[in-house]
Amino acid sequence: METMAHDQPTPLSGRQRALSLIEFAIGGFFVVGHNLFHIVPNEVPILFVLGVASIRLRSGNWRAIGLRPPKSWRVTVGVALVTAVVVIAAGQWVTDPLARAIGLRAAKSAGVALGQHRGDPLVLAKALILTWTFAAFGEEIGYRRYLLGRAADVGGGGWLAHWIALIAVSALFSVGHAYQGPAGMFTTACDGLMIGAAYLLCKRNLWVAVIAHGLIDTIAFGAVFLGIAN
Repeated sequence: METMAHDQPTPLSGRQRALSLIEFAIGGFFVVGHNLFHIVPNEVPILFVLGVASIRLRSGNWRAIGLRPPKSWRVTVGVALVTAVVVIAAGQWVTDPLARAIGLRAAKSAGVALGQHRGDPLVLAKALILTWTFAAFGEEIGYRRYLLGRAADVGGGGWLAHWIALIAVSALFSVGHAYQGPAGMFTTACDGLMIGAAYLLCKRNLWVAVIAHGLIDTIAFGAVFLGIAN
């Protein structure tokens, strides 16, 4: 049974936990199948549809998806902004250098599309539209809300289960960015851990994850557009 972020968790039956494991395995199949073997379509729209349908069927309402208005937009946006700054700073001074230090390489195609059209506002606009729809909403609902929730259900749905699930889903999130090469997968896993941690620490306020994700990508694309990053 789905519960809201601030409610006490409802004990899960063995049947519910088994069903959650099946859902998580199916989601993982689409992530791996598309990004590593290219045998299924892009997983993000699929996870979005599966997640929305599953949450709606389990909870009986749309509010459980996690996008209802938060208690404080100011706090939510503030936490999201801090999260975005932490993720970007960690990438600049920790995860990117660490990836290079251990010999991981980025794919040559990563980031090339926008870089070839640097200074083109139309290309930037298209990138930002994709950022705030496909990435911010699509990936956060698919990965953080749906897959993380189902993985946590397998462990009983408690506090520890959610943090263990975050590690598993961050690994899948990195696979979802296999086109960026080993270095990109490593840094993306770290980014997913940080965004997911903010999500869990904020009592699973999905707006924190959505806004933080959107800000991170917006700042990255803006930097490339202005010529201050590759």
